[in-house]
Amino acid sequence: MSPSPEDQAQIQEIVQSLRRKEGNWLAWGKACQTLQKAGYSQQKIFEETGFEPIQQNQIIVAAQVYSSLESGDTAPEVLVRFEKTGSDSLYELRVLTQAERVAAATLVVERGLDSEGAGEVTKALKDFGRFKAPPEFSDYPSDAIAHYYWKLARQQADLQARSRLIAQGLRFAKSESARLQIEKLLTDFTITRTKAAPKLPFYRLESASDQPRILPVVGKLPLTTADLQAVPMVEEDGAFRLVKFSGVGAWVSLPSWQVVLGAEDPVMLLADSTELPSSPDTLPEEVLVLVDRAQRQWSDEHHFVVDQAGQLQVAWFEVSPTIPILGKVVLVLRPNKVLDEDYNKELWQIDE
Repeated sequence: MSPSPEDQAQIQEIVQSLRRKEGNWLAWGKACQTLQKAGYSQQKIFEETGFEPIQQNQIIVAAQVYSSLESGDTAPEVLVRFEKTGSDSLYELRVLTQAERVAAATLVVERGLDSEGAGEVTKALKDFGRFKAPPEFSDYPSDAIAHYYWKLARQQADLQARSRLIAQGLRFAKSESARLQIEKLLTDFTITRTKAAPKLPFYRLESASDQPRILPVVGKLPLTTADLQAVPMVEEDGAFRLVKFSGVGAWVSLPSWQVVLGAEDPVMLLADSTELPSSPDTLPEEVLVLVDRAQRQWSDEHHFVVDQAGQLQVAWFEVSPTIPILGKVVLVLRPNKVLDEDYNKELWQIDE
């Protein structure tokens, strides 16, 4: 259904506003999201407004984080701080719960942290909630950050780097017991070795034959014309050609690899590769994550999907976590890189 003239005029006003960069980044994020809901692709928005896809994603997500701060118990001065700048910092808080976002945003403003600092605050709060921390570290958000740097300092053999981490820990420690625990590292030079996270099981589709096409089934003859006409057109979406229907589901086909056949209760998740822990990628790439919900027994040899305050999260744990494990990651699938997609459609490419 095409938009009405009134809706089309409103969409053009939004495009013009973005092109002129009117308002603040919050308005830009909401405008980009409106255009996406209206059917604009990220590439089309870029061509029409100059906002690159990675920037669109950042300000849209950051605007959603800001809205959650507004509806939470956030101090007015914290909200004011992020009205004009700071979308990169708020983007780092996207994986936190609302209460954690409020605490993290407050710390970012109080300590004058940049986006890198906001990312470390996010890591610290997530880490603090997963494991049983030493009793010397309280539930204060700042003590959670101090605990994060305390752990890193204990693992560091380089004295200069160790001293820098200790200083960071003391900077955030709020309780006296946490401060004393960190100060012990000034005289105790014992190194706590940690096990490196295992590599994620990345695969890439290498040929067109690895990726079958999905088609709808009308039914079994005899059938009526109405039966045929009732079947909707199949639209394959994205690099993995997901097929959606009018409801809350979609399908994707995978080759019959042993790792796929061996999963007892498999489900698929879509993710950006850079969002996954231990990922070697520096540029985001959409990947499919195969999770076996039947395998919920912790092992330090695998990554898992866990329940982090009601949100799904892929993580690796050196020791058994205190939060629920929902399934084991058995496959991370990259899409096939095709330089010329029309190449495989030519009849003369078919083997004789």
